[in-house]
Amino acid sequence: MKESSSDRSLDAIDRRILRELVRDGRLSNAQLAERVGLSASPCWQRTRRLESEGYIQGYTAILDRELLGVPETVLIEVTLERHDDAVLENFGRQMAAMPEVIEVWLVTGEYDYVIKVAVNGTRGYEEFLRHRLYKVPGIRHSRSSFALRCLKQGGVPVLE
Repeated sequence: MKESSSDRSLDAIDRRILRELVRDGRLSNAQLAERVGLSASPCWQRTRRLESEGYIQGYTAILDRELLGVPETVLIEVTLERHDDAVLENFGRQMAAMPEVIEVWLVTGEYDYVIKVAVNGTRGYEEFLRHRLYKVPGIRHSRSSFALRCLKQGGVPVLE
């Protein structure tokens, strides 16, 4: 059963394990144990516990979007016409099905969602708007900003 962070606090070794795995999720258990100052068996047990408690939700590769042909990042703020369950569920399903969509956040404020997409320049973005986003029913308004440069990505919250 998954514990919440209020049920058990992380100690310094748990935090070191998490920090090292964020830096390099492909570390072998032996490498991880060496970096955090444990022997292999206790390190493996702690890592498995952190996974089972939900602190570690998965492992992933960070891809080079420029090499993949979608170097531009666009942040789109979206307002929906209505907020009933059917509209919200449909919007979520449609966003999940679009390969250009990297992240979708339900937010407070003037807009309902912020969507992060990866596209190939302004033409790629126009194609995304015309053939994907604007086909989603229930969108009242959107506003877009092209990201110029990423200054920080993949930080480690409260682990220092």
